[in-house]
Formats: sequence, C-alpha cells, structure tokens
Amino acid sequence: MLVSLFVIFTLFIDDENPKSTSWVKVYYLLAGLAAVAFIILFSTKIDESSIKSESDSGFSLSGFTEMFKLIVLPIVIVFLASAFIYVLIEQSIMSWLPTFNSKVLKLPPSLSIQMASILAASTALGRFAAGVVLKNASWLLVLVGSIILSAILVVLALPMAQNIGDVEVTGWGTAPLVAFVFPLIGFLLSPIYPAINSLILSSLPKNKHGQMAGLIVIFSALGGTTGSLITGYIFQHFGGESAFYFSLIPMGLLIILLFIFKKFQSKATTQA
Repeated sequence: MLVSLFVIFTLFIDDENPKSTSWVKVYYLLAGLAAVAFIILFSTKIDESSIKSESDSGFSLSGFTEMFKLIVLPIVIVFLASAFIYVLIEQSIMSWLPTFNSKVLKLPPSLSIQMASILAASTALGRFAAGVVLKNASWLLVLVGSIILSAILVVLALPMAQNIGDVEVTGWGTAPLVAFVFPLIGFLLSPIYPAINSLILSSLPKNKHGQMAGLIVIFSALGGTTGSLITGYIFQHFGGESAFYFSLIPMGLLIILLFIFKKFQSKATTQA
C-alpha cells in the first residue's frame, strides 16, 4: 500500500512548475480511503471476550490509567525506548528520502518520490524474509545483525552521492546508483519493529495487550515526529548526507537497548 501511495503522489506532481500546489489534492483521495477503512473497521465484528475482565464496562478513564501504569515496568520502559528510536530512524529516512533524491541527487521531483518507493518495497520484502529467518535464528542475533548491516550500508552508500556527475536524470534508467542502493536499508531495518512488538506482547498477559498497543502507538508517533524534525534541521543546516549519517547514532543506541531488552524478556519468559 505504501508503495502505491508514492506512485499516486507523483501523479499530482508538476515537474514543470515547482511552485505548484496540485499535489495537495492527493489528500482528498487519502481522506476517502481513510473513510472507507473506518467503515470497514466499524462494521467488522471482533470477539474480545478472551481479553476482557469482569470489571470491564466499556470506555473509561481507568483504561488510560492502567495503560500508563505499564510504563513503570522495566521491560516496558526498555521496549518503548527501543520502539521510539527505531521509528525515529525509519521515519527520518522515509520522510526525507524524496527530498534527498531531489536536492542531493538532482532527480526531478516526481521521480524523487517514485524512487523513494524502493524503500517501502524493500521494507515489505524484508519483513516477509524476516518471518522465515526468525523461525530458525535468535531474534537478538538477527536484529543486531540487521542494524550493523544498515550502518555499513549508510557508510558505503552515502559517499556515492558525491560522485554522481553532471548527467541529467530523466528517468529510472539514468538515475545514479545510490538512488537504488541506499533505499535498500529498508530491507535491513524492517525486521526490528514487528519483532520487538511481538516480543513485548508475548511477555505480557493478554488483558494488557490493548493497553500496550496504546503505548506503542503513542511512542511510535513521538519517535517518528522527533526523527523527522531532527533530520529536517540537520538537512537544512548541514546538508542531506549529514542528515542521513545522523542515523548512525540512534542505530548504536538501539543495539544497546536490544541487549537490555533481551535480558528483561528472558527473565519474563522464565517467570511466565
């Protein structure tokens, strides 16, 4: 779906008029799709009896209170920090990749967005592949390995942006190699988010899953917003390459957090 959205956006881009605001019209389409999704969700019956307690009586502020009580658990604290940093990395790259393609690699605006779809496609493919790999390997080994390989890709791919030459880019066939290589970071990072979400939920009772999901949404949103803001600031003041080199810092922090998370997750599994 995300890949198709990149393509849809390009249909509203006017390469001949950079000041055109015709791309804003795409949000009418997105609003319509959101309305359809709401209707489908609202009309779908879901059996939640297995996770309800006798005291549940519908919506109440106590539900929010119980949700935030989870934050005092050490394993939840480490998980939320991990989720925050992962989404910070992912969204900082995903949000600014089209701008990187346009401003640094000198791609036409519509092509810049189209080629950013490689990131979305590689992320989807990576999650399918991770589902197979994680069945037969330690999740910590897979996730830490993914981060290390991502860092290596950043270090190897970004210098390629300095040697793109003066060739005019008119389409996919004339785009520089880095425009194809760097978005593959999505494939490497993709296993992390679904894996840690699964691990935290399996470490908590079923009746806490809804509350945990609420915290996941909140901290993921905060991480994505923070990542986009920081990357945008660095992009503006230090350039696009520096903005993406910044991702190496949260990658290092995430590796440390995953080792701590493994310690708490193993303890929770033993006690269960």
